[in-house]
Amino acid sequence: MNSKPLLPIVFTVRAARTTAARRMAAALVFGMSAAVLASAPVQAASITSLVKSVKFDDDKGVASDLGTGLDPNAVDEQGNPLLVLAAREKSDKVAALLLDNPKTKIDAEDRAGENALMLAALNGDLDLVKLLITKGAQVNKKGWTPLHYAAANGNDDIAKLLLGYSAQVDALSPNGTTPLMMAARGDHMSTVKLLLDSGANLNAKNQIGMNALDFAKQYKAPDAIKGLSARMAQSGGQSGTAAAPQNGAK
Repeated sequence: MNSKPLLPIVFTVRAARTTAARRMAAALVFGMSAAVLASAPVQAASITSLVKSVKFDDDKGVASDLGTGLDPNAVDEQGNPLLVLAAREKSDKVAALLLDNPKTKIDAEDRAGENALMLAALNGDLDLVKLLITKGAQVNKKGWTPLHYAAANGNDDIAKLLLGYSAQVDALSPNGTTPLMMAARGDHMSTVKLLLDSGANLNAKNQIGMNALDFAKQYKAPDAIKGLSARMAQSGGQSGTAAAPQNGAK
C-alpha cells in the first residue's frame, strides 16, 4: 500500500484547476473585448449609412437601419438628431417615419438649440409643420421659436398656422428679438402686417434698444421701412432711432 501523503497531490490538483479557471476567464474577457472592438466600426458604418438615408429621404433605408436596432434619436457627427436633420433637408418621408416611432424625441435639439419644428418653419415646409404639431411638437419654447423662424423667411402660411396654435406673437429670443423684428429685417411686409394684425407690439425693443423699424432701416428693407413708418404714424409711436446692432443682435 502506498503510504505517501495525499495533501501535496490535492494541492497540486487544486492549483491546476485554479490556473485553468483563470486562463478561461482571461480568454472570455479577451474575447468579449475583441467582439466589442470589432463591432464599433460596424456600428459607426451603420450610423453613417443611416444619416445618408435621412439626407436623401430614403425612408426604406432608414426603416431597414432602425430595424437592426439603431436608435431613432441617433445624431450625426455635427450633433444633429435624425429628426432635426430630416427637417433641415426637407426629407419629409423620413420625418414621417421617425415621428411614427414612439421612441423618437420630437423636440430634440441640435447644438444650436434648433428643433425640427423650427427648421420646418424656416424652410416653409407646411406639411411637416402640420405633422409635427399634430404629433405634439411644442409651438412655444424658451428663446428662439418656430414663429421667429417662419417670420425670418416670410413664411406667412406657417406663421398663421403657428399663431392659430397659440404661438406667442411677441416671443423673445435670448437677446430680446421678436418675430416682428425678424420679419422687418427680411423686408417681409406681408408677414409684418400679419404679426401686427395678430397683436405684435410695434414699439417693442431688444436688449440694445432696437425696434422693428430700426431693424428694417439697419438691413435696408424698403417695404418694411415704409409700412412700419406708416404704422408708427398711425399709432403715434416713435420712429426707430437706435444704434446699429452689436454683439449678435440679429
